[in-house]
Amino acid sequence: MKQCILFTAFLLALYTGKFSYAQTLKAAASVRIITPNPLLPVSGGVGLPNAVTSKKGDLFVRALVLEKGATRIAIVNIDNLGWSSILGNKSRALIKGITPANILIGCTHTHSAPDAYAFPDEKGKTGADLKYLDWCTQQIADAVNEAVKKLAPATLKIAVGEAKGKIAYNYYANELYDPRCGVIQAIAAEGNNKGKPIATLVNYAIHPEVIGSEQGILSPDLCGPLYERIESAVGGVALFMNSAQGGMVTADNRRDIGKEANDWQECIRIGNLLADEALHLVGAAPEQKDPVLYCASRMIEFPVESSMMQYIIENSPLKHPHAKPGIVTAQLNLLNIGTAQIVTVPGEALPNISYYVKRHMKTSHPFLFGLTNDAYGYILSKVDFNSFKRYDYISQTCLGELTGEIYMDAALKLIAESPAAESVK
Repeated sequence: MKQCILFTAFLLALYTGKFSYAQTLKAAASVRIITPNPLLPVSGGVGLPNAVTSKKGDLFVRALVLEKGATRIAIVNIDNLGWSSILGNKSRALIKGITPANILIGCTHTHSAPDAYAFPDEKGKTGADLKYLDWCTQQIADAVNEAVKKLAPATLKIAVGEAKGKIAYNYYANELYDPRCGVIQAIAAEGNNKGKPIATLVNYAIHPEVIGSEQGILSPDLCGPLYERIESAVGGVALFMNSAQGGMVTADNRRDIGKEANDWQECIRIGNLLADEALHLVGAAPEQKDPVLYCASRMIEFPVESSMMQYIIENSPLKHPHAKPGIVTAQLNLLNIGTAQIVTVPGEALPNISYYVKRHMKTSHPFLFGLTNDAYGYILSKVDFNSFKRYDYISQTCLGELTGEIYMDAALKLIAESPAAESVK
C-alpha cells in the first residue's frame, strides 16, 4: 500500500512538473581548433591543393548538442570545403551517447582549408594529408563528447529574416539567391550564466571564398570573423551552417568594375556584418521555454553519371562506399527544434531548390543545412542541368541529371512524414 501511495505521488509530481527536469531542454557547445601545424596546402575545388605560406585565423570544429527526454542530437560545423560521410562516420563511431543518425556534420565551405575530398589527379595521386583528416575526425568526436558532458537546462530564441547589406550575391545572376538568415540561440536557464547564450547558430547561403585557395593563405575566411564577432558580443559558442549556396552564391566582395576585395579585411567586414544581422534578428525573437526536439533521418541513393565525379569517387583514397555499382548513398535529416524546422542537403543545392523545399516545410522558420552529412558537389534540378554555358562546370561536378529531383523528392517525403514544427507564439 505504501509503495502504491509513493508511486501515485511520483506520477502526480511528474504531472505537476516537480520532476519535469528530465524533459527539460538541455544544451551545450564545445570547440576544437584544427589548424594544421605545420600548415598544409589548401583546396578550393577539384584538383590538387595549393601550397600555403601563412594563415589568417584558425580553423575550427564547433559542436552544439541538444537534448530533451530521450532525444539527443549533435550539430557540428567544420571549417573545410567539404566533409564526406566517410570521415563523418569515423567520428560518429567515437561519439558516445548519441545515435549516429542524430549526428549532423556540415562544412562551412571555406576555400582555404586542407583537401578533405582527397581529390585524385590523372594518375590517381592525391595531395591530401590523410593523417590530418583522421586527426580531425577525432577532434569532432572530442568536441561532441565534451558537449554531452556539459549539457544543462536551456531555452531557445529562433528567428528567420533577411540579412541586409553587402553580404552575398549570385555571381551568375545577381539577385538569384536566398537572402534569409536563420538563427538558433540556446540560452542558459540555470546557474551563474542564466540568461546568457550557450550557443548561437547562424544558417546562411554563401561561398566563404573571399581569400580563395590561390593566395597561399590558410583561413576560415569570413566565418572566422563571424565567430569572433558573435562570441565577443554575446558570449557562448558561435556556429555557422551553410545553406543552398550553389550556382554560384558567393561573398559580395565586389568593388570597382572588374575588381574584388580578396583580403582578410574583407573577410572581417562580411563576417562582422553577417554576425550583426544575425544577432539583430534573434535579439527581437521571443524566448521559447519548453521547445520540442525531434529528429528523423533516411538514406537516399544517387546514380553517378558524371565522369568527373565517378573518377573522384572511384580513385579517392578515402574509398567511398557504394550501395551498388554506380550508386552512392547519403543521409538526409529533418530536425524540429522549437519553431525551427531543418532539412539537410548532402551537397551544394542551387537557390531554386532551396526555395522549393523551404516553402513545403511545416514551419514559418525554415532552415536548410547545406553540405551536411556529405558533400557530393552541386545539386541541380533536371531543367537546369547542362542548360546554360554558365552551368557547364556545375553540371560536370553534379552527380547526374536527376540528382536534384531525387533530393527534392526525398526531402518532401521526409517533411510529409514528420510532425510540424511548433507555431510561433
